[in-house]
Amino acid sequence: MFGKNFSIDFMNVRRIALLLSIILVLGSISLLVFRGLNLGIDFRGGNLLQIQLPAPTDVSEVRSVMSEAGAEQAIIQAYSDRGFIIRLKTDSDEAVSSILSVLKVKYPGMELLRLEKVGPVVGKALRKQAIVAVCIALVGILIYITLRFRFRFAVVSVIALVHDSLITLGVFSLTGREISLPFIAAILTIVGYSLNDTIVVLDRIRENWKSLGKEGIINVLNMSINQTLSRTINTSLTTFLPVAALFLWGGPVIANFAFAIMVGIIVGTYSSIYVASALLAEWYLASPEKK
Repeated sequence: MFGKNFSIDFMNVRRIALLLSIILVLGSISLLVFRGLNLGIDFRGGNLLQIQLPAPTDVSEVRSVMSEAGAEQAIIQAYSDRGFIIRLKTDSDEAVSSILSVLKVKYPGMELLRLEKVGPVVGKALRKQAIVAVCIALVGILIYITLRFRFRFAVVSVIALVHDSLITLGVFSLTGREISLPFIAAILTIVGYSLNDTIVVLDRIRENWKSLGKEGIINVLNMSINQTLSRTINTSLTTFLPVAALFLWGGPVIANFAFAIMVGIIVGTYSSIYVASALLAEWYLASPEKK
């Protein structure tokens, strides 16, 4: 899509970009501390309904009825053409009774086969295990990039990953979107996407490192970013457009997942240039490193 050679002086505004990133990260942390996240039933638990309808019905129709009842965030699973399992975020008996009343009005003859309170799918133990797994993964990334490139490249890559994840969490806190298991998958996807984009830029920086003495760190970074910019734009656009289509027309079940990926693509593309590369420039200028 884009194949031209660019000559943009990205590093000229690197300190402004780094300041913006610091503000966004601190803002995201503040939102997480004071506003928190809208945790879904996977994290908080709720109520489970098992119903049998009098006639074959589509999941989309049941979801529409649940939205009318004020439970648009319910998780609905069909196990037959007339049987459905509905997981409700609320643990209020009054709210559950109200939802059942709406369903019975819409579907006369509906049978309630099961009603029970359920615990969270993602419990405290699983959350601790996830945190440990993420830490191990970050250490693994540090080791791999250090061996493949150099230690400074590894550090700025990990910082960029943390930057992207925190800002995505901050956006979800700000917008009040629900955090569920698909969101965890989205965060892992964002980490992989951002790391891949950053590695492409760092690989070109490594190739141009031989010109460091002649060109200087700023010119080497600008040259490397511009040489990979076509690839970055093409990859970002071809990934963003189908995800945007999923967000707009994929329905409420996948909307939060798609929204997280969209935010991650934007922030990840930005961080490859204005977090990883800008930090590398500042680090080198403060403490030069020979080839």
